Amino acid sequence: IDDSVITTKVKTAIFNEPTLKTAEISVETYKGTVQLSGFVGSQANISRASELTRDVPGVKTVNHNMRLK
Repeated sequence: IDDSVITTKVKTAIFNEPTLKTAEISVETYKGTVQLSGFVGSQANISRASELTRDVPGVKTVNHNMRLK
């Protein structure tokens, strides 16, 4: 699966999650490894974004550099 397809699917999954609508999350993918970065409102949001990302087909690893705002 192409990295750009994975990135698009991850962004869509995060955008469609009501608790993450206002989160400022950047998504980058390289060889199936997804890097999430940006600002979220709670630790639960970080966990949820990571969960959603892991559920996307083609994702091998999830790294996150998200910070609480």
